[in-house]
Amino acid sequence: MKKYVVIGDPIAHSMSPVMHNDLFQFYQIEAQYDLFHIKKGMLKEGLSQLKEMDVAGFNITVPHKSDIIPFLDELDPLSQAIGAVNTVVNENGKWVGYNTDGYGYVRGLLTILPALTDKKVMMIGAGGAARAIYFTLAYEKVHKIDIVNRTLEKAEDLKKACPYSVETDVLDLKSAKERCGEYDLIIQTTSIGMSPHTKEQPISLENLNSNSLVSDIIYNPLETKLLHEAKMKGAIVQNGLEMFVFQGALAFEKWTGIFPDTERMKRNVLKQLGGNFDA
Repeated sequence: MKKYVVIGDPIAHSMSPVMHNDLFQFYQIEAQYDLFHIKKGMLKEGLSQLKEMDVAGFNITVPHKSDIIPFLDELDPLSQAIGAVNTVVNENGKWVGYNTDGYGYVRGLLTILPALTDKKVMMIGAGGAARAIYFTLAYEKVHKIDIVNRTLEKAEDLKKACPYSVETDVLDLKSAKERCGEYDLIIQTTSIGMSPHTKEQPISLENLNSNSLVSDIIYNPLETKLLHEAKMKGAIVQNGLEMFVFQGALAFEKWTGIFPDTERMKRNVLKQLGGNFDA
């Protein structure tokens, strides 16, 4: 039986085993997916154990997504550019790293948007998730992506680091609030509004255009305060469930060659969690 795991610190909250073990059973694949706790600072020792176990593949979550890179044999070009990996495939003893976060996000978006290339985007945040999404959207030749962040220097650094050409302005919170009506798509990539801090939101959407799509990568709660305000303004909204499911589906495809039934994945995860996500 093939072994797969997800590593991180903390890791007990991860819903990935629920998702992947159901898929292995559904597609009649002899494999098992488990949690594997590797504490921060203990990555080398933990990965040695995975080598001994001869795992067929694994996922990586915080805080190891960047630290793992020196331990891999190969990286795909996008994960190399992003500087973070969330999926590893064991290819005949070689560990090959990928980042499915950005593409998982894009695949989720494309379930409700016909195309992205002509869109004007505002992205809130400049952390790890923002980096994966920004680089992937730039690679996909999105028209314009403006970055909003409390620390402007961090947003400027993200803009400069991107190896793909895309028109980008860096905005402070005040400017973002004033200009949010100009955008086709607003992406919220920070932890602001995540449970238990559900009364918080990063910016006001009082000037939002009702034709916009507002996307929040948080999935606990399923409707953040930001998404609630956007919905009240008549905008289309999407929570982080699609990104969570599609990044997992893309990892599953890299391991097995099968792109799985994402609706099944979504139903199963929601059923297991009673509609409530614990991030």
